[in-house]
Amino acid sequence: MGNEHNCQHSRNGFTSSMGRLLCCTILTILVLCGIIALILYLVYRPSKPHFAVSGVAVYQLTTTTTNSTPTITTTPTATNSIISNLQFTVLSHNPNHRSSILYDHLSSYVTYRNQAITQPVSLPMFFQEKQGEVALSPVMGSFTPVPVSGDVATGLMSDEGYGVVGLRLVIIGRLRYKSGPFRSVWYGFFVRCDVLIGLRKGCSGQVPILGAPECDVDV
Repeated sequence: MGNEHNCQHSRNGFTSSMGRLLCCTILTILVLCGIIALILYLVYRPSKPHFAVSGVAVYQLTTTTTNSTPTITTTPTATNSIISNLQFTVLSHNPNHRSSILYDHLSSYVTYRNQAITQPVSLPMFFQEKQGEVALSPVMGSFTPVPVSGDVATGLMSDEGYGVVGLRLVIIGRLRYKSGPFRSVWYGFFVRCDVLIGLRKGCSGQVPILGAPECDVDV
């Protein structure tokens, strides 16, 4: 009876020791995996891309005002709009030494005083090598007027009279990084390029950029 009790006690002790050893082994593996993952992250951690506007061409940027026909019960109202046809040249730079970038679902549009003056246009997907640079030249706008507020229409006429117009180019889409054998998930990104251009009413073609505008990139 005593021997049986001792055997049972030994088996319980052995099982407990094996359980502790197994837990320690699993914990050690998890810690090592965490350290390896941290090292890989620090080595391959990608930086967000850089965007900068290098050229702007304005083929049309004018305001129009349409007066509605009054009736017996209504008074005439004015509808303000902007007709634009613009081309921006944007340089995209990948600053990463170890990561290439794939861009997809891209579109761009232009705003003036926080109001869109062009419809979004789609851009082709592209691949960017490590430390590579890619130029984009989207043409935005059409001869279809885009409705804007009266303040925006008046502001554009005033700025063109002064000779300096501030525009914002917006690029949205998604990207993913490729670092060696690793591929990241898709990230949405948002690019804002605030540009001051020298422009007077009636001018057409390439216009001077005032300053060296860098774009804000949110990923």
